[in-house]
Amino acid sequence: MSQPNIQQLTEVIRDKSQFVDVLFQEVGKVVVGQNVLIEKLVLSLLCEGHVLLEGLPGLAKTLTVKTLAQTINAQFNRIQFTPDLLPSDLIGTMIFNQKTHEFYAKKGPIFTNIVLADEINRAPAKVQSALLEAMGERQVTIGETTYPLEEPFVVLATQNPIEQEGTYPLPEAQLDRFLFKVKVTYPSLAEEKQMVDRMTRNESPKPQKVCSPEEIIAARKLCNDIYMDDKVKDYILNIIFASRFPEKYGLPDLKNLVSIGASPRATLGLTKASRANAFIRHRGYVTPEDVKSVAYDVLRHRILLTYEAEAENISSEQIVSKILDRIEVP
Repeated sequence: MSQPNIQQLTEVIRDKSQFVDVLFQEVGKVVVGQNVLIEKLVLSLLCEGHVLLEGLPGLAKTLTVKTLAQTINAQFNRIQFTPDLLPSDLIGTMIFNQKTHEFYAKKGPIFTNIVLADEINRAPAKVQSALLEAMGERQVTIGETTYPLEEPFVVLATQNPIEQEGTYPLPEAQLDRFLFKVKVTYPSLAEEKQMVDRMTRNESPKPQKVCSPEEIIAARKLCNDIYMDDKVKDYILNIIFASRFPEKYGLPDLKNLVSIGASPRATLGLTKASRANAFIRHRGYVTPEDVKSVAYDVLRHRILLTYEAEAENISSEQIVSKILDRIEVP
C-alpha cells in the first residue's frame, strides 16, 4: 500500500474512531481507575473476541462490564456460575406447551450481546462445553434447532485467582478461545480516594448511551482495513514461533520452561488486537508498539508451562517478556 493511501486511511480512521474517546470518558464517569481493563474490553468488542478477567473480588469487574454495556446500548446478562448449574440454565431448553401439544424453545440468558460469566471455573465441564460452542461458533443448539447469536456477542468471564477449592480448571481448548486474559489489579491510592468520594454519595453517577452496537460492528470492518506492513506481520510471527521453538530464536533456556507454545489462534488474535489498538489510537497503520501493548494479554494464557517452570515460580508473563526482549523490533 502506498504512503498517500495510509494518510487517507488514517484520516478516515481518525474521523470514525472519535466515539471511542467518548466511550472511555463515559465509562470513566462511573468506574474509577481500571483504564487498562476498560481499554481491553473495548478492544475485545472491536476484535469479536472474548475476555477472561482474573482478579480478586471487589475490583469493579462486574460494574465495568455493566457500565460498558450501558454506554454502547447493548443487551447485558450476568450469569453466576455455580457447581449445580446445568447447560440448559445457560442456553435454554425445550418446553412442552399443553395447549398446542407442541414443544417450543425457551431461550436462555446466553442470548444477549454481552455475557458476564461470573466465576466461570465454578461450573462443571458440561456447562463449560455449552459455553464453548456459543463462544466458538456464535450459535447455540436447543433440541434439534440451531440459533445464531446476535452481533456483537462477547463473553466476559471472571475467575478468582485465590479460591481454588470447589473449582473446575478451564481446559486448554477453552482458554484458547479467549482473545485476552486480563489481570485486574488494585486501584492506586489516589484512585481509591476518588472512588470513596464518588461512591458514597446518595446518587451514583449513571452512564449515558454514547454509541450503538451497529457502530461497533461498523468499526470492526474498519479495523480489518488498517494497514499492517509485512515487517510487522513477521514480527508477530517471530513472537509466536519463539514461544514454540525458543532454541531457534536464541532462547535455549526457555526450552525446559515451556511445554506448549502459542497456537495459530494466538497469531490471529495478536494481529486483530494490534489493528484494533491502532484504531483506538486513531491511526490507519499498525506499529510494533501496538503489538507489544496487547502481547501479554493475548499470550499469557496460551503459553503452557512445564512443572520445572512452576517449581521455579516462573510465570507465563516472564516468558512473554523474555521473548519480546529477544525478538528484534522492525
